[in-house]
Amino acid sequence: MRLGTITFGTALAIMLGWLIWMGKPILLPVLVAVVSLYVLSAAATALKKLPLIGVLPLWALRTLVLLAFAAGLAALFFMLVVNFGRVAEQIPGYEQNLDRLVARGATLLGIEDEPNWAIVRDATLGRINVASYIGTFANQIRGIGATLFLVVLYAAFLFAERALFADKISIALGGFQRGQKAVDLVDRINTRISDYLLVKTFVNVVLAAISFAIMWAIGIEFALFWAVLIGFLNYVPYFGSLIGVLFPVLLSLVQSGSFQFAGIALVGLTIAQVYVGAVLEPRLMGRTFNLSPAVVLLALAFWGALWGIAGAILAVPLTASLVIVLAEIDATRPIAVMLSARGRI
Repeated sequence: MRLGTITFGTALAIMLGWLIWMGKPILLPVLVAVVSLYVLSAAATALKKLPLIGVLPLWALRTLVLLAFAAGLAALFFMLVVNFGRVAEQIPGYEQNLDRLVARGATLLGIEDEPNWAIVRDATLGRINVASYIGTFANQIRGIGATLFLVVLYAAFLFAERALFADKISIALGGFQRGQKAVDLVDRINTRISDYLLVKTFVNVVLAAISFAIMWAIGIEFALFWAVLIGFLNYVPYFGSLIGVLFPVLLSLVQSGSFQFAGIALVGLTIAQVYVGAVLEPRLMGRTFNLSPAVVLLALAFWGALWGIAGAILAVPLTASLVIVLAEIDATRPIAVMLSARGRI
């Protein structure tokens, strides 16, 4: 019996993994909309506490937050398109700076006159044609635009359905007590995830603002775009901050052709990351991030392998929701305890 259960569970897990991987075009916008709904709901509730705008009914505040969310995504997409065009225009100059930088490094190493150096250069940098990738990037940007549109559309419908959710649950489960227990579980998930995402969003905005100030002060091109990218990638635990710093530092290197300039950018952006990650975020996050670091890494590996960067961003909210659900079931509560940060659910 136990062997049959293990076999059935393994087959079910493989089937679900395959369905999640194949269903990415449909599931990804829906899950992003659901996760966005947590932040939007928390923001609408926070607006209720303000002196002037707080007198509006909750549905009006949710509408304002949803409109602001749609406008923010539209502005983000517009900035992405504009900066992509500007980067494409600067590519020839960047390639020349990179060639000079590599030649300078070869001179320092004393290999610029070696016959093998010319072969190595032609076989590596000589084969890189950045212009050939522009069409691929343009198609990806169009795909991002379609996904953002679907996210706003789904979020709007989910907002409209939110008020009737409790009644539907009670009817579906055949009684008020069962329905209330399910609603309480959903409320716990909403509270935990919305607190985490709201604090994380605020921290990322602060990080983006500090990074923009640093890059603007030292003269890195497209500072606003890279600042938004740094804030966005910081949703990915552990690795997001490293990747976010890497892109503008590499740009500063090919922009100036100077290791000193890139070193200044690296030090400044790293200081901002350390302050936000080691000082600001732990003070604000509290116990909302109740997951073991090893579990977070495994979740990043799993969802990142399935859905790429989008999966890595969704890994923590999805795993935290799973832990809360497992904690409510007596048979799976020990699993939730093992997945938590300190064993307290």
